[in-house]
Amino acid sequence: MKYVRIAIVFVSMLGMVWLLSSFGRNKNGSAEREITSLICGNIDVFTGFIKDSLQPAIQSGNEQMLQSSFLNARKYYKKIEWATEYFAFTSAKFINGAPKAEAELTGRMIQRPTGLQVMEEYIFPDFDTTSREILLQQSGIILEKLSVFKTYFSGIPLAAWQIIDGAKQEVFRIETLGITGYDNPLSKNSMEECATALQALVPVLKYYSAGQDNVLGLLQENISFLRSATDFNSFDRARYIREFANPLSTAIEQLRRGLDFQGYHYNRLLKQDAFTLFDINAFDADAYSPFLEQEHKREKAELGKALFRDPAFSANRSISCASCHQPEKSFAENLPKHPDVSGTGLIDRNVPSLLNAALQPQLFYDQRAETLEDQVSDVVHNPKEMGGSIRLALKHFGETGKYQQLFAAAFPGMVKPDSAAITEALAAYVRSLVKLDSRFDEYMQGKDGALSKSEVNGFNLFMGKANCGSCHFMPLFNGVLPPKYITQDAEIIGVPVKKGSKAIDPDRGLFNYLLGYRYFDSSRLSEFDHAFKTVTVRNVTKTAPYMHNGVYETLDDVMDFYNEGGGTGNGLVLSNQSLSEQKLALSPEEIQDIIAFMKSLDSK
Repeated sequence: MKYVRIAIVFVSMLGMVWLLSSFGRNKNGSAEREITSLICGNIDVFTGFIKDSLQPAIQSGNEQMLQSSFLNARKYYKKIEWATEYFAFTSAKFINGAPKAEAELTGRMIQRPTGLQVMEEYIFPDFDTTSREILLQQSGIILEKLSVFKTYFSGIPLAAWQIIDGAKQEVFRIETLGITGYDNPLSKNSMEECATALQALVPVLKYYSAGQDNVLGLLQENISFLRSATDFNSFDRARYIREFANPLSTAIEQLRRGLDFQGYHYNRLLKQDAFTLFDINAFDADAYSPFLEQEHKREKAELGKALFRDPAFSANRSISCASCHQPEKSFAENLPKHPDVSGTGLIDRNVPSLLNAALQPQLFYDQRAETLEDQVSDVVHNPKEMGGSIRLALKHFGETGKYQQLFAAAFPGMVKPDSAAITEALAAYVRSLVKLDSRFDEYMQGKDGALSKSEVNGFNLFMGKANCGSCHFMPLFNGVLPPKYITQDAEIIGVPVKKGSKAIDPDRGLFNYLLGYRYFDSSRLSEFDHAFKTVTVRNVTKTAPYMHNGVYETLDDVMDFYNEGGGTGNGLVLSNQSLSEQKLALSPEEIQDIIAFMKSLDSK
C-alpha cells in the first residue's frame, strides 16, 4: 500500500498581511525589496521548471527521468520554503504539506492532501505508470499555488524583522523535520534538500550581516556538513544539531538583536527570541492558554495543586485528579486503564502523563479538548472518570471553608469563586508541570558527558532509520508540528485489542469525535478511523503500559510492534494504516540503543 499519514488540523494560521506593512522597515526598504524580488524570481524559476521539465517527464518520461525531475522540483521548492512556510503557511501546505487529510471544524470541510508529498508516493521507490494523470493534476495544483505566491509576494511589503525571524525558523524546520525525512520519506534526499534550503538563505541574510557577524560563515559550514552526508541512515544528526544548527540559529538571533528591528511579538509556543530549540524556557507553557495575560498565575497554580488532590470533584468523593495522574509516576500511572468511578468497570483509555501537557494545542487521545480548561471540565463531568460536578464541589468547599485563603490569593476581589475559577486554577497547575530538563536536553545544550555513546546512537536512529522523529517531533517528541506548533498530528498505527491479536482495538478514536459534530457523515471519515493523537515519548520509562489502550507492557514490546510495520505488518487487516507497513529492519542492538535514548528523556 502507498505510504500515507493521517492528521487533523483544528487551528488555521491567521493571515498576516495586515501586519506586514506595520513594523520594522529600514529607511528606504531597499533590502526588503531586493529580497522580495529574489523570492519572486525563484517562484518564476520553479514555475518554469514544472512546465518545461516536470510535466513533460510525467507525460512521457521513464522512471529514471521522472524521479530525477521530481527531485529537482523538490529542490526548487526548498529555495522558497523559508518564505512560503513563514508568510503563507496555509497555502504552502498545498505544495509540500503532509499527505494526510485534514478536518477543518470551522469550515466544516475535509481537506484532501495535495502537492509534492502526494506525488512522491507514485514516483518512489518505483514509478506507478498508471498514475500519470494524477501526477499531472497534482503538478497543476502546484502551479496554481505558485501563481498565488507570486501575487502575494509581489503585492506586500516584507519587514526586515520578519525576514530574519523566518530565516531562523527555517533552521529550526531543518533540525526538526528536514533531517528526519519528514517530507521526503520515500526518496530520502533529505540532507541535500536541507542544504539547498540553507543555501537560499545566503543571499537573504547577506543584506543584513554586512560582515559584522559570523552568520554567513556558519551557513556555509552547515551546508557543507549536510552535503557531506553519504546516506540517510548514517548521517550524524546529533553532531549536526550540536555543532552546526545550534550555533547557526544562535547567530541569527544575535544578528536580529544587534539590528534591533522593531516588530510584532507573536504568541507562539516556541518563543520568538529563542536562540536554540534547547534554551531553558524556549517554550511558552501559556501559548495555548485562553488568557492573553493571566494575573496571579503562581497563586492560581498553588490553588490548583491543592484542588488536584481533592476527591470532592468525583461523584462518590473517592477519586481525585492525582488518583490517576500520580506525581511520582510522571503524572500518569502503571495500569492499562484505570477503574471507573463506580468501581465496576474501566475508563475508556490509558492515562497519559500530564508533564508537558500544556505544550499541545489539543488534549485527549482523540483531540476533543482545545484547552486545559476544557480538559478539566470534561474529566470531572465524564460519567466514567469522575462522574462529578464542579458546582457541587464548590458548594462543599464553601460549606467547609476549605481553600479560603488559597482562593483569596488566586482571585483577589472575587466574592464567591465559580466553576470557571476552579477550571482556571487546575489548568494553571497543569501548565506549571512543564519540564524540559532531561539529560538529552543537557547534551543538546553542550554538556558532553550527558549522554552515552549508546544513547547518542539511539537518538540518531530515532531521528533517522527508525522513522520515530518524523511523527514524534524533536525536541518535544510529541505530534505538534514544528516550528510553528499550531497543528497536531494523529496517526493510524493499527493497535491490536491485545498483545499478539490480529484484531484491531475497537476504539475508533478521532473518527467518533468527528462523527459527533454531525456535519461530517461516516463515509467522509474513513481516513480518521482508529486515529489517535501522537503523544510525547518524554518520561516514557515511567508511564508504562503503552498505547491508548495500554496493550504493551514494555518499550521492547512497542519497538517490536513498530519494527514489524505496525498493525498491518503484524498481520492486522487494516486498509487505512497511516504508519508505513514496511519493516524497519532494526537489529536487536539498534532497538536497545533507541530505548536507551528514550530513557534519557526522563525529566529530573
